[in-house]
Amino acid sequence: MRGVDYQKWVIFKELSLWMDSVKRSGPETMAVDEWLLETASRPVLRVYDWAGDWGSLGYFGKLEAARASLPEVCWVRRWTGGGTVDHRADWTYTLVAPQNEPLVRWRGAESYRRIHEALVATLVDEGRMARLSTGTEETGAALCFENPVNHDVLDAAGAKLAGAGQRRSRQGLLHQGSVAGSCCTALSSKTRATDFAGRLALEWQLTDFQPEPADLARRAASRYGRAGWTERR
Repeated sequence: MRGVDYQKWVIFKELSLWMDSVKRSGPETMAVDEWLLETASRPVLRVYDWAGDWGSLGYFGKLEAARASLPEVCWVRRWTGGGTVDHRADWTYTLVAPQNEPLVRWRGAESYRRIHEALVATLVDEGRMARLSTGTEETGAALCFENPVNHDVLDAAGAKLAGAGQRRSRQGLLHQGSVAGSCCTALSSKTRATDFAGRLALEWQLTDFQPEPADLARRAASRYGRAGWTERR
C-alpha cells in the first residue's frame, strides 16, 4: 500500500504496519516486541492494546515508586528505558528497525527526535495541538507523563502527550512509545496508525505477524513474567 509521501519526516524506504488485534498481558506484550526485534527483516510499526490493567516501567525504573504512584495496576518492566507509564487509557505502539537501517546508527537523541517529529505531525493532523519538548520542562516525577524530557511530545499548555523508551542491540533498534489517552470515537486507532506509518516511510503495507505462542510463553517466563526481573531495582 502506498503511504502518504511526507518527505520532511520520512525515515524508512518501506515499513510493515501491524495492527495487532490480540490483547496481551504485560509480559506477553514485552515478549512480542523482543521477538520482533530479533526476527524483523524490515522496519515494523506495531499498534496494540493491553489485556487488563497494566503499567510499565523503564529498565532502570524503581518498582517501589511505580507501585506508590499507581497501586491499582499490574506492573511489567520494559527492556527499554524511560519512565513509568499507565497503559489503561493510552495509545501504545512499538517501532522496530533492523540493524541495516540508518536509524539504528543515529545517536539516541536524534532517533528519538525524528520519530517524535513524525508523531507530532500525525497528532496535529488530527486537530490536536502538539509540539516537541525542548527539555526545559522536566519535573523529575516518576510518572512518565508528569515528566517531559527533551524531544517528548507536549500539548499547547506544556503537558506531556507522548513519550517513549529505546534500546539498541545487535539486532537493531527497539522504540516503545505511548500517547496519552485512547483515540476518540471519531478517530480510529487504525487511522492514526496509517497516518503515522505514512510519515515514517515512503512505502508501507499492512502485515499480520504470527509469533508462535510457545515462543512468547518462553520469553515471558524467562524474563518479563519473572518477579526477579520486575523487582530488580
